[in-house]
Amino acid sequence: MPQRVWNALLLVTLELTTTIMNSISLPIFGQGSQPPEQDGVSLDYLEMPQDMATYAMPQISVDLNAADLAEAKAVLQQLQHDLAVFPAKSQPNELTGLNADNRKFIDELLGEGEVSAICSGGQDIRIQESVLAGVWRLQQLNAGRQVVADELEVGIIPQQVAQAAFNGAASQIDTYWTELPAGVMNAPPLLAELNAKIAGYRPGDEAHTINLSLLPQTEQDLAFLAQRLGTGTVTILSRGYGNCRITATGTRFVWWVRYYNSQDTLILNALEVSDVPSVACASPEDIADSCERLLEILKVYL
Repeated sequence: MPQRVWNALLLVTLELTTTIMNSISLPIFGQGSQPPEQDGVSLDYLEMPQDMATYAMPQISVDLNAADLAEAKAVLQQLQHDLAVFPAKSQPNELTGLNADNRKFIDELLGEGEVSAICSGGQDIRIQESVLAGVWRLQQLNAGRQVVADELEVGIIPQQVAQAAFNGAASQIDTYWTELPAGVMNAPPLLAELNAKIAGYRPGDEAHTINLSLLPQTEQDLAFLAQRLGTGTVTILSRGYGNCRITATGTRFVWWVRYYNSQDTLILNALEVSDVPSVACASPEDIADSCERLLEILKVYL
């Protein structure tokens, strides 16, 4: 199981525990302090996400011999090398020139993993993690939504995500206003906190998270935050544990991270100052595990 799943599980559990504990009043002990059993009130816990992704050996429907799969074999051998030498950088592994049968073989073998992303900046790029954590499929689309470039990349997160997320984004949040909109109460201090963190943040620094779920925020506060932060060009969905939807804002290094349970109810709402939130990223341990799994796959199919 990818490390990001455990990280997300731990984060959501801690935040929900804090929320529940903050909502519980300490009991008063003594005669008459406890309600009768028939009148007692049961504690209503927030429902946790139910879905968790697990690895399974891919099922291949393409029935071809080794000679027919020469193109796919070359791609997978290069992919194996890229996984083995990580964290050394490697060139993208091109799939654009594969014929239909070899492409179908690669499609079924790699499958779809936990994380997907859309980059809608200067180029329209669709990104999908494979069932091998840390192996990413990047497809560039033209105006007609046709794939014009298709490649594999090994890494914690595709370079395109980090590069495109805040391309042209504001370096600071505009905190000038003559009058706050009606209903806005607690957003201004958060904007000041974010500005301070952005000013001192350097790529690779530890992430700074503001948990909006534990703060008294009105709907107007949230709308004001969204308006001041702006909208970025990268959207990420992580399905490793429940659903986590991550969007780049229009302000450099600021991401909006939302966790939903299996009923699509928001259970954790946060702003994060980071390169890319860790819930979307593979870990070095994930990539080492993917290297071993690919070796097993190659023994079976090639």
